[in-house]
Amino acid sequence: MKNFPMFLRMDGRRVVLCGGDEEVARKARLILKTEARITILAETLDSELQGLVASGRADHVTALQDDTFAQAALVFIATGDEGRDALLAHRARAAGAVVNVIDRPELCDAFTPSIVDRDPLVVAIGTEGAAPVLGRAIKTEIETMLPPRLGGFVALAGRLRDAVAQSIPQADRRGFWEWAFSGAAFRAHLAGRERAAADMLKAAIADGQAPARQGHIALVGAGPGARDLLTLRAVHRLQQADVIFYDRLVDPEVLELARRDADRVYVGKEVGACAWPQDKIDRLIVAEAAQGKRVVRLKSGDPSIFGRACEEIAAARAAGIEVEIVPGITAASAAAAAIGRPLTERGETDTFVITTGTCRPGDADPDRAHLARPGTAAAFYMAVDKAEAVQSDLIAAGTPGSCPVDIVAAVSTGRQRHVATTLDSLAATMRASGVQSPAILLVRHPKSLAAPRAEDTRQVA
Repeated sequence: MKNFPMFLRMDGRRVVLCGGDEEVARKARLILKTEARITILAETLDSELQGLVASGRADHVTALQDDTFAQAALVFIATGDEGRDALLAHRARAAGAVVNVIDRPELCDAFTPSIVDRDPLVVAIGTEGAAPVLGRAIKTEIETMLPPRLGGFVALAGRLRDAVAQSIPQADRRGFWEWAFSGAAFRAHLAGRERAAADMLKAAIADGQAPARQGHIALVGAGPGARDLLTLRAVHRLQQADVIFYDRLVDPEVLELARRDADRVYVGKEVGACAWPQDKIDRLIVAEAAQGKRVVRLKSGDPSIFGRACEEIAAARAAGIEVEIVPGITAASAAAAAIGRPLTERGETDTFVITTGTCRPGDADPDRAHLARPGTAAAFYMAVDKAEAVQSDLIAAGTPGSCPVDIVAAVSTGRQRHVATTLDSLAATMRASGVQSPAILLVRHPKSLAAPRAEDTRQVA
């Protein structure tokens, strides 16, 4: 390690920016996050830098003076003239300043890291000037890990540190802070309930101890398959979880987002299989949460769409355990995106329906007659084995056989497959193509394919 990372106090200190174009403006944006006094050395300034000077946030000097770098903590240089950059770096360094010549690592005393700002929590990523693009990519990854409201909770904790020191015995403080940054107060703050979070922390301080750890269940949508289609909230819940119950269709790469020490339990739910009946899953997730654990029930797609969320919510509430739903990208949306076709089309399809091809054993098939209306687009889940019934029911209800159908299997994964056909050829296409579950059937009944109404026919005659 050639460079030693350190956070510098900047309140009241001087920073000099040499240059007046966009390169310097980008550095100015970083320094504006601090309480430093800014001086800009340049003959002319771009409009953004002019605005800083006009607002009084920065001073402007047009020519180098003997005292330009006096008492400066940092100097950033980008004049566009290599010779002048080197001269200014020499003068600034002689005055005792730390110098950064933008995009000239050989002239730098220090390098600007990529910064994740959750003030007062700050994460800096540096590559010693060797790979700034990689540093920015890592910054993006960390941005997804840290909730936007995290800084506010850190600041609240900082304001309460003295009160904690006075009320919580030293031997119990670590446990108190572990509860504070993982328990109900933390979740409340991240959900936007700042007042409730503060009240919880203050009540615990008044009691002289952290409350008993409460369990929590999150029904998390893993999306259609691809890891980068998870929501940020889903990633956060995975990283907080003590135990994860996951389904057959959850991609192993999604589980890599979880904490290394989190328990992972495969509950392999599959159509027609009974190794993990729903009531057994309900009992397990409730039992783990009852021990004070943070439980994630990880489901493919969206938990609210054919994800049996009702049973698990009811079981958690019956046990008095807090439960939440973290929505995911459902397979229909991902399938439409994969083939580059919107789910609705102005003037052609103004109604979108999500339905299933497979119900509980013993239940009748869904009534598909109402899906035969012109202007309707329908996404059929779990319908690979029901393709013939879907075809015959829709055609019998009046849907034209020429309506387009897209079959998208294993959407967003490396096994993704797309087969286009028409409604009257759906069953034959499924047999010939050998498409297997999981797959979505997208059936569109555009208004332009609607059969003419009887009164319209009479008017033409």
